Amino acid sequence: MSKFDEAIALYQQQMESLGISYDHDLLVAVTKGLGPSIYKTDASKVSCSDKAELERVKKNFLIGKMGMSDSPDLDIALHEVCHQMGSSNRNKYRAIFYYLLVEKLNHHSKYLN
Repeated sequence: MSKFDEAIALYQQQMESLGISYDHDLLVAVTKGLGPSIYKTDASKVSCSDKAELERVKKNFLIGKMGMSDSPDLDIALHEVCHQMGSSNRNKYRAIFYYLLVEKLNHHSKYLN
């Protein structure tokens, strides 16, 4: 099993334990889009308690990569995903976090054609 496949299996396991249903193809596409960052311990996770990191996710991912306009809706979506993944969950994997943002903001077309 490749490291990528191991990462996908880990993300699927965590999503199932959180009770989150998911589209496998979308999860794989979002994860591929993150490149090598999924293999680095710190870069592979999102810290919801770090406002600067949430701002980077908004600026670099939602606005930069997804092409969205800055609005309060983006901040609301970020906080909803933080809540959905759980405040006591110390492993908020970036791939799952971004997947949930794509789902919540209905931007599947950026990944699935």
